Amino acid sequence: MFTKCVGAIMSDDNQLFFEAMADVKPLKNTATADNVIEQQQFKQTEAQIAKKLAADEDELLTLMTIDPAMITPVKSDDVIEYKIDGVQAEVFKQLKQGAYDCKTIVELQGLSLSHARQALLNQIYQAEYLGERNLLVIHGKGRNNKPFPALLKSAVAQWLSCLPQVQAYHSATSQLGGSGALFVMLTKSKQKRIDNSELNRKGHGFR
Repeated sequence: MFTKCVGAIMSDDNQLFFEAMADVKPLKNTATADNVIEQQQFKQTEAQIAKKLAADEDELLTLMTIDPAMITPVKSDDVIEYKIDGVQAEVFKQLKQGAYDCKTIVELQGLSLSHARQALLNQIYQAEYLGERNLLVIHGKGRNNKPFPALLKSAVAQWLSCLPQVQAYHSATSQLGGSGALFVMLTKSKQKRIDNSELNRKGHGFR
């Protein structure tokens, strides 16, 4: 008799449990879902970069000439620099000293002017979308280039000076390429400025 009562109680408990869990759905594999979202975001980023490049390409290509006769020459071993108005002296000093981390390294050495120009633009747009502010651009010294020594270096310096995304640049430290490379600082992207503004507002207690 006791065994039968226990069995009845367990049966009733099971029935109540299944009724209570009837509307509960199993959890999805969140790791897989996260991976899918990341892949979609990456594809969206690539599409945005391509769209932006296509929209700006004609104007930018006009500014970024590959005609050697229109490129202001610099010497192979020249230390070169550039900054727009408003860049603070201390910020520029830190850039010059290589104090800022460069996650993006743009290797242009050995490319034709046409390919180098396209590669530089692609990397700048990608860094901009990823919110990266600092790049290391390796152009080489071109000391033995004929008939125009340091042609790529000269072109890169001129191109960067024309781009609205570029806030400043300076020849790299000797450990990272010296006069054969540049530390480049980009302006903050529009989205980055919005994010910082929101962060500052929240930090001051505003919602």
